[in-house]
Amino acid sequence: MIGLISATAAGAAARDRLAAAWPDRTRVYEGPVGEAVRAAFAECEQLVCFLATGAVVRLLAPLLGDKTADPGVVCVDEGGRFAVSLVGGHGGGANELAREVGALLGAEPVVTTATDSVGLPGLDTLGLPYEGAVAQISRALLDGEPVALEAELPWPLPPLPTAPQGAYTIRLTDRDVAPGEREVLLRPPSLVVGVGASKGAPAEEILGLIEESLAQAGLSPKSVAELATVDAKAEEEGIVAAAGRLGVPLVTYGAGELAAVAVPNPSAAPLAAVGTPSVAEAAALLRGGELLVPKRKSAMATCAVVRRPGRGRLAVVGLGPGARDLLTPRAAAELRRASVLVGLDQYVDQIRDLLRPGTRVLESGLGAEEERARTAVAQARKGHAVALIGSGDAGVYAMASPALAEASDDIDVVGVPGVTAALAAGAILGAPLGHDHVSISLSDLHTPWEVIERRVRAAAEADLVVTFYNPRSRGRDWQLPKALGILAGHREPGTPVGVVRNASRPDESSRVTTLAALDPATVDMMTVVTVGNTATRIIAGRMVTPRGYRWQEGDQ
Repeated sequence: MIGLISATAAGAAARDRLAAAWPDRTRVYEGPVGEAVRAAFAECEQLVCFLATGAVVRLLAPLLGDKTADPGVVCVDEGGRFAVSLVGGHGGGANELAREVGALLGAEPVVTTATDSVGLPGLDTLGLPYEGAVAQISRALLDGEPVALEAELPWPLPPLPTAPQGAYTIRLTDRDVAPGEREVLLRPPSLVVGVGASKGAPAEEILGLIEESLAQAGLSPKSVAELATVDAKAEEEGIVAAAGRLGVPLVTYGAGELAAVAVPNPSAAPLAAVGTPSVAEAAALLRGGELLVPKRKSAMATCAVVRRPGRGRLAVVGLGPGARDLLTPRAAAELRRASVLVGLDQYVDQIRDLLRPGTRVLESGLGAEEERARTAVAQARKGHAVALIGSGDAGVYAMASPALAEASDDIDVVGVPGVTAALAAGAILGAPLGHDHVSISLSDLHTPWEVIERRVRAAAEADLVVTFYNPRSRGRDWQLPKALGILAGHREPGTPVGVVRNASRPDESSRVTTLAALDPATVDMMTVVTVGNTATRIIAGRMVTPRGYRWQEGDQ
């Protein structure tokens, strides 16, 4: 819960805007400011104070204890100009809260945490349990000192400016080891514990068996991702309580699924009781991995431990048509998250400044789409967090389809939509896409012209608004006239046509003409051409396609 505190009418107005936007996340604290801050500090995970930072510092000073446990606090000034992350930037989530509040209220987020200020991900913000000299190694990263990354298993980490060797070390491990003096341990959620239990087995026995098994195998409890068991034990109190104490989810599977898993130690007892010859081993192994601890038993429980490999992550990111303000926040976040970026060199140049230090960039020139797709998938299979970029929307004449043709279910794939060239051009032209419409690429490099022509003819006969991508190049100068000729067989010469070059970029140009007047020689590969349907009109210089055909009926 986020506590909201204000002292003036101006502050209360901004406070109420936040409360209205986040009704389920916020609680307004009325009354004297000092009492309100003290109550919110004790009851909430985060605070937003619409007060001067000096006043909030004085009120908070006697309340502060440990930065890992204190709430995150954001201050918003009376004028609503700034949202300042004051306390708990990382541990309390105040940095991200300042950005959220700023976006909602139109205020500038102010984040002074050293790593955030220079674009480095904080080691305590990676979402992984950690131990060791976090402050010391963060300082070394900021100072440019060599810090080695020792990943004992592949895991999709965000970019870190590490070196092959160094006086400091970040170690990614699920082994139960203590950090060295100049070392941070990151604990990936790589371990799955399969459990079985007799009815009424106490949580203490189940938990004790798990902890003993992990300790004897030299594995860290902090890397346990989940407990797994059979559906019949989904509500077994001891298993449910053990998962709760470990702070991990309980995942269950049907007996039939478990019975199909090959295990080293099947048994007749669980087969008779719940319909599968193995519960602990089969539940741990069902989604793959290496069996580190075969079935172990106590009086009323069994457990087994499997290490699942880290799944690489491939984000296919659409950058939009070119303007920075048409790059979506989600796309920008994926670019910061990726440790490997794959893309066309000219697209990489557009967003290079958004990448975090340590991001590995794999760029290539025109005509290497399939190779870029293969490279991105291969990097994800190595366990990296990868962003594969394309212009517009990555799923529209771009990188998503070749990448997904290469990918299989051994990696996680995320699609990040972008503003397409057709949409950007449509907004510039007016509202040409107000009714049914279609996009057709006139490039016959990947599609036979006979297929393209058949699609253009179908669009013409169906009276669809058509946006032509890749309309004309020096080596392909006849396709656009041919396509326009097909449309002209079904539409009047005065049908509106919009031509937009470099939509949303500094050298953007656009014009509205007609089907008869368009000169194909004025069009190139940086242009999209939108041809209206029989209902499209030019109104005040803009193309407008109505949502219905009643305008057309009224004009006759």
